[in-house]
Amino acid sequence: MSLLPIFWEWAEFALRWLHVITAISWIGSSFYFIALDLGLHRDRKLDTGADGEEWQVHGGGFYNIQKYLVAPSRMPEDLIWFKWESYATWLSGFALMAVVYYLGAELYLIDPNVLEMSPAVAVIVSIVSLSIGWILYDLLCKSKFGDDNTRLMILLYIILVAMAWGYTQVFSGRAAFLHLGAFTATVMSANVFFIIIPNQKIVVADLKAGRTPDPKYGKIAKQRSTHNNYLTLPVLFMMLSNHYPLAFASKYNWIIAALIFLMGVTIRHFFNTMHARKGLLWWTWGATVALFLAVMWLSTAGIYMQDDSEEEAALGPMAQKFAAAEGFEDVHDIVVTNCSMCHAKEPYWEGMASPPKGIRLETTQEVATLAKEIWLQAGVTHAMPPAGSYMYLDDESRTAIRKWYESGLEG
Repeated sequence: MSLLPIFWEWAEFALRWLHVITAISWIGSSFYFIALDLGLHRDRKLDTGADGEEWQVHGGGFYNIQKYLVAPSRMPEDLIWFKWESYATWLSGFALMAVVYYLGAELYLIDPNVLEMSPAVAVIVSIVSLSIGWILYDLLCKSKFGDDNTRLMILLYIILVAMAWGYTQVFSGRAAFLHLGAFTATVMSANVFFIIIPNQKIVVADLKAGRTPDPKYGKIAKQRSTHNNYLTLPVLFMMLSNHYPLAFASKYNWIIAALIFLMGVTIRHFFNTMHARKGLLWWTWGATVALFLAVMWLSTAGIYMQDDSEEEAALGPMAQKFAAAEGFEDVHDIVVTNCSMCHAKEPYWEGMASPPKGIRLETTQEVATLAKEIWLQAGVTHAMPPAGSYMYLDDESRTAIRKWYESGLEG
């Protein structure tokens, strides 16, 4: 009975690894081509008719790269398309979200202290919000309002801040940040799938048919690529945030998310300006540090957890099974005695500002809800308590945890 959770744990690990690999490929190629485009020498009269060129050195060789605004006079047969990096990143990310947040909705997606809803409703809200985000963004880009890129990006920022607030009113803090990242990543990947690649294919088809390609398709594609460039760093922060409760579990987590998007702009603006040979804007780093200090302050302004005066949340269906399983009382005592020093609303461990990953193990509801994590971290493996702490869990206690969890599964 306990083999299935182990399988899902490894499946999550494999998907996370795949997601990181594909994301590195996508982000790497995206950053490279934006830097290349900004750094092209356009003041040279090239016999090929190209808009600009650049010489680069890497791996012991030299590269002469040229860019055509529309297309060369002759289309090569071995044209390389950069698209699967984006598609694979989104697909692996969505699969990971399904395994962790959809199948574990009761634990990771829903917070009864924020909003009570069934796992099915939570999943529907998640999927619909991701879809609506792309539709709204695409309509704005295609409207007259989108002709001014600066104005469009300001409105996009306002929408992202609104979504940050909205997600924190629906999901747990951890899930809210993850969804904000997924919301943004969906826009970015959809840009590639629905706009950038189709536009490039139109240009290629026109050239092969002997028609003069319309330069508007390249202009539109570049606009979407620029948006993707400025959104990349905040998405990475949201993906990493689930390991740092000071970010997602703060009372003002949605404001923290809003500031992170501004930090993404200041950092990318420095590098984009540098690649365009327009100078080194060191003030952007000062702005970035100031924004990060504001994030640090907001993270300590209040923790997004229920007050002591609030009643304990009701047990979900899965948690009820484990709370009623044989051995729960003994395991509850083991966990509270050995784990709550760190995993508490106010950790007793010196130097620890918040419980690791936002996980608290003080109440019946918390222990029963986190049954799988307790079983995996302290029953199957010796990951907890940490080897460097003076807390020690003997084999008898670990056996009790395993028997209790297996009893809950059978129930």
